[in-house]
Amino acid sequence: MRGRISIALVVLLATAACGGGGGTADDIAKTPPKQTGVPKNGGTAVVALTPGLSPNYIYPYPPASASGTVIARGQLWRSLYRPSGAGDQIVDTGPSLAELPVYSQDRKTVTIKMKSYKWSTGRPVTADDVVFSLDLLKAALAESPANWSFYTPGQFPDGISAKATAADTLSLTLDTAYNPSYLLSMLSLLYIMPSAEWNIARTGGPHLDFTQPRNAKAIYDYLTKESSDQKSFATNPLWQVVNGPFRLKAFDPTTGSFSLVANKAYSGPGEKRLDQVDFKAFTSAAAVLNQFKAGNLTVGTLDSGFISQVGALKTKGYNVYGAPAPARFDSLTINFKNTVNGFDKVIAQPYVRQALQRLIDQKGYIAGRGIYGGAGSENYSTAGADSPYPPAFGSTAPYAYDPEAARKLLTDHGWKVVPDGATSCEKPALCGSGIQQGQAFRFTLVSADTPKYVGARDVAFASAAKKLGIKVDLVTKSLNYMYANYGNSFAPAKANEWAMQDYGPLYLAAGYPSSNTVFNTDGSFNLGSYADPAADKLINASTFGADSKALSAEVTALGKDLPALFLPTPNTLVVWKNTLSGPGSSFQALLSSLYAPEQWYFHS
Repeated sequence: MRGRISIALVVLLATAACGGGGGTADDIAKTPPKQTGVPKNGGTAVVALTPGLSPNYIYPYPPASASGTVIARGQLWRSLYRPSGAGDQIVDTGPSLAELPVYSQDRKTVTIKMKSYKWSTGRPVTADDVVFSLDLLKAALAESPANWSFYTPGQFPDGISAKATAADTLSLTLDTAYNPSYLLSMLSLLYIMPSAEWNIARTGGPHLDFTQPRNAKAIYDYLTKESSDQKSFATNPLWQVVNGPFRLKAFDPTTGSFSLVANKAYSGPGEKRLDQVDFKAFTSAAAVLNQFKAGNLTVGTLDSGFISQVGALKTKGYNVYGAPAPARFDSLTINFKNTVNGFDKVIAQPYVRQALQRLIDQKGYIAGRGIYGGAGSENYSTAGADSPYPPAFGSTAPYAYDPEAARKLLTDHGWKVVPDGATSCEKPALCGSGIQQGQAFRFTLVSADTPKYVGARDVAFASAAKKLGIKVDLVTKSLNYMYANYGNSFAPAKANEWAMQDYGPLYLAAGYPSSNTVFNTDGSFNLGSYADPAADKLINASTFGADSKALSAEVTALGKDLPALFLPTPNTLVVWKNTLSGPGSSFQALLSSLYAPEQWYFHS
C-alpha cells in the first residue's frame, strides 16, 4: 500500500482504540490461565492469522522468489526439534521428532535417535527422512543462498554430512564444531519431509537417489514448481503426506485462508480432540478485532494498541493474556547501503546512530495510549525480554532517551542543528568521512501497515527528529511487499528505496538468540548490510565456540554499536474463547506465532 503516514491518521487510530469496552494493562492476565474444564471431543476452532501475512506457499523451504509465508508448516510437517516458544529453553522435547543430540568430545560427531513418529501413510519417520530433508535444503542453497533466510555461507548446513546408521539413528559429521545450543536452534528449523514419497522429479516418475546432488536438485525443482500452484494445495497428493498433527483440507488462493483436519496417523503428544481448525487470513488488525467482537473467532493475537478493547473482549467471553515474546526485538532496521542524501556516509558514524537512539522515548511509547497503551517493556538489545543471555549493561540503556544529549552529539561533531528546520553538516572534518559541507540530514523510513503500533511509534520518532531539524520521510507499505522487496541480501536493486524500515518484530531462536544471519556481514537476513569485523568475531564465537558467555558478549556489543535502533517490545495480546482450553504453554507459544491446536479442546 502506497501513501504517507499522517499525524491525523495516528490520532484517529488512537481515538478508535480508546473507544468501547475499556481496558488497561492491569486488565490483562500476566500468565495464561491454567488448563480447565472437562474436554469434549470434536468441534472447529477458528484461528486468526497475523494480518498482512497471508500464506501462499506450501513446500517447507520456499525459494527466495516466493514472497509471503508458508502455509501451516508446523502443523503439517514437524521440524526435527519443536521450537519451545519460551525464553529459558531452546526446544520442546515432547513434540520433537527426535531425542536430544549426543555429542562426541570434540563436538564434531553428533548422534541423534529418532522417536516413534509416523507419516500419514503409516510409514515410520526415519533417519533417512532427515538426510533427505538436509540434502534438499543443500540443493536449494546451491541454487541460491537466498533460498533459506537462516543461511550464512560456510555455516549450517554447509560442512555437515548426514548418514542414517539405522532406521532410527542419524549421525552428523561436522567439518567445524558448533556451539551445541546454536546447532540445536538450527535443527529446530529443519522441517522433515517424506523421503520415500517425495524423492521424484516429475509426477509419476521414478524414485531417485536423493543423496546424489544432481538428483536432489531435480527433486527440489519439481517440488517447488508444484508448490507454486496454489489451487492444488489441498488436492495434490504430495502435500497430503505429513508427519504433523494435521493435514490440509482446503485452501483459498484468493485470501490465503485454509482449513486443517486431524492426521489420524499422528503419534505425537496432543489428544487431537478438535475435528477441524480453520485459519482465517486478514488484511488488518482492526478486522481481526471486529471478528473477535462478533464472536466469530476462537483464538488469535492482537497487538497492544488494542488494549482498550480488553473489557469488551472479556464481556464477549474471551480470555486475554499478554506478554512480550521471548527472543523478540523490535527495531528500526538501518540500511547502510542507501546512498540517497548521502545517508550511507551519515549513518556509518557511530555518534549519529547514538544520537538517533536517544530520540526514541521507550517509556513514552509504552505509556502512550495511541502506541502501546501501557502494555510493553523497554529493550535495548538483540536478546529480548528475560533472556538467559542478557547484555552486560543489564536493563540500563546505553543511550537512553535524551534529546538534548542527541543535539550535543551532533553539534560536537560539526552539525548545525536547526530545530524544526534543516540540520546540515557545517564542519566536514568533524562530521565524518565522506560527509560534505552542507550535507542535509534527511532519510526515508518505511513503516509496515500492520500492526498499528508500528506507524504510531514511527510518527513519534519522526516528530522527535524534526525537532532537531532531521527530516524523516515516512511511507507505509504492506508487510508482504516489504518482505519481498526491502532486504539488501535478496533485493539489492531496491536499496535506495529505504533508509530505515520498521516491519514490527524480529524473532530470534528462543533460548539461544544469536544474531547469526541477521547482523554478521555475510548473513542472509542482514537486510541493511551492517558490517563490523568485531561483531563478526563475536557472532562466530557464539556460533562455533563452547563458551557459555559468548552470546552475552555478542548481545552486549551489538547493543552498544547499534546495527539497528532499538524500540520497546510491545506485549502481544493472546485472545481465546473461555470455552477453549489446553496447556498454558500452548497459548504462551502464540506469542512467538507457534501454533499447537492439537493440544486444544472445547469444554462446557
